[in-house]
Amino acid sequence: MKKDNLIYFFLAVLLSLTSCVSQKKYTAMQEMRNDLQEELAAQRMRLDECQQNRADTNAKLSSLQATNEGLRDRIKDLNTTNVALLNNTGDLATLSKKAAENLERSLESMKEKDLQIKSLRDAVNKRDSVTLALVTSIKGALGNLNDEDIEVNVEKGVVFISISDKLLFKSGSYKISNDAKSILGKVATIMKDKQDIDFMVEGLTDDVPINQGCVNDNWELSVLRATAVVKVLQNDFEISPQRMTAAGRSSYIPLAENTSDANRAKNRRTRIVVLPKLDQFYDMVEQGMEEAEMNSKGG
Repeated sequence: MKKDNLIYFFLAVLLSLTSCVSQKKYTAMQEMRNDLQEELAAQRMRLDECQQNRADTNAKLSSLQATNEGLRDRIKDLNTTNVALLNNTGDLATLSKKAAENLERSLESMKEKDLQIKSLRDAVNKRDSVTLALVTSIKGALGNLNDEDIEVNVEKGVVFISISDKLLFKSGSYKISNDAKSILGKVATIMKDKQDIDFMVEGLTDDVPINQGCVNDNWELSVLRATAVVKVLQNDFEISPQRMTAAGRSSYIPLAENTSDANRAKNRRTRIVVLPKLDQFYDMVEQGMEEAEMNSKGG
């Protein structure tokens, strides 16, 4: 039986016995009732406290559950972030590998290009060495001629032998003098010694118009003079015509302004051009490139 019901039971009993008990017992019963009522009030207070504690505990539990849910969500987010970071790390590793491979290929390409440039430089140096040797040979063959009458020079890797007009022709003429054949004989010696080299003979004049009846202008005069030199080299010194070219440049490549007799004399000349063997030069370059590529792959 519950405590509240028990208390009410005793109260009912006390009331029913009031009429048949003494005053002393009645007073004792009253006191007992009062004590029971106080105990009931105390129990009610404790019950209220318990209920309040229960409510507080439930509230704390709800708060803890909410916090726990938040922690679960946070952990889930952290796990997702961790997976993403791991994936990014893998991607970065892949990118780093590709970057390393690209860098390695770039370095190999640069190495190959450096070797090709070196091969090209070597080819140019070899060509320049051949040119220098040729100039030395030509000057040695020509001997101690006056520098104003015959010059040997190099322009952009091409060798030129420039012979003054007064050593080869009379004024306005394209007939070679007998004295000039000794000079051409020395040039022919060089041509025979360098069988793998071709030559071009250029006739050049001043700008004074020609007034010979058989020659129309300086264009014709320059071509006829160049042709005359080629014929002497072919007929008198047996130079193969396949190795020679005759060309006329008229007055359009002067050494000096045609403003004086001295300058015009400089411009009247015959120039023998030692034609560079471009195919041989390109062969050297190509061979160097192939060697560079092989060295690059081998390295």
